[in-house]
Amino acid sequence: MILLTGATGFLGEFVLEELVRKGHEVTCFVRKTSNLDKIKQLNVKFVYGELDDYKSICGALKGKAALINIASLGFGHAPNIINACDEMKVKRSIFVSTTGIFTKLNPDSKGIRLAAEKLIKESNLDYTIIRPTMIYGTPKDRNMWRLVKYLKRLPVLPILGSGTYLQQPVFVKDLANAIVSAYEKKVSIKKAYNISGAKPLTYNDVIDTTGKVLGKKVVKIHIPMKLSYNLLKMYEKTTKNPKLKAEQVLRLNENKDFSFEDAQEDLGYYPLSFEEGIKLEIEHS
Repeated sequence: MILLTGATGFLGEFVLEELVRKGHEVTCFVRKTSNLDKIKQLNVKFVYGELDDYKSICGALKGKAALINIASLGFGHAPNIINACDEMKVKRSIFVSTTGIFTKLNPDSKGIRLAAEKLIKESNLDYTIIRPTMIYGTPKDRNMWRLVKYLKRLPVLPILGSGTYLQQPVFVKDLANAIVSAYEKKVSIKKAYNISGAKPLTYNDVIDTTGKVLGKKVVKIHIPMKLSYNLLKMYEKTTKNPKLKAEQVLRLNENKDFSFEDAQEDLGYYPLSFEEGIKLEIEHS
């Protein structure tokens, strides 16, 4: 029996579907405010609890053989989860982290996630760490769907910087399959895998490919990175709740390409191309 956290989230629903499809017995760890539609549709057991409530984690782990933790490591819950696994003698565990830990910038969440990975690696758990790149695949993705919605309305897109920095978005079903495969394969124990899309693309390529699938030619207007950064700095100073921040310009102009060679060798991971993935997202929207 597997305890699955984050089951009601964007990625979690796909992991849950794949686990059920593969015949695994699952219990979902959910908050009382969670939307349980997918869980009930799949006729899966669930227990209520919170990741900052140590006793509720222990209670949920009782009698379980493994933990798959989809819930973000960025909120500082790793010590609770690891200690609960230790106390309840649950050794096999999968943790979803992010390739965001490799950023040269220093957002607060980076330190929390790095500390979480360190704790996991130093624990007695038979862990596997999965680090996805930017995830996309449905209107719930909060990433590519914003671009799709924008390009459906307007054919002109301002780009903060040159647009030549690399991205490697991962299709949500590919990622879910990799997570379940990692759970099933002993070779993944005590390893960490970067899970990315089929190949790196420039942001310009991402825009052009999305436009092509939508049947639209997109006019890209590039605003120099330094100018973008300075304008947003001024905007931040004069606005109470800025919708864009200067740091985002730096993040947008940072390469985010990662090899998945290890995952291909150990997990049989062969992801869709971005064009195939974004086409599926648009078709099923």
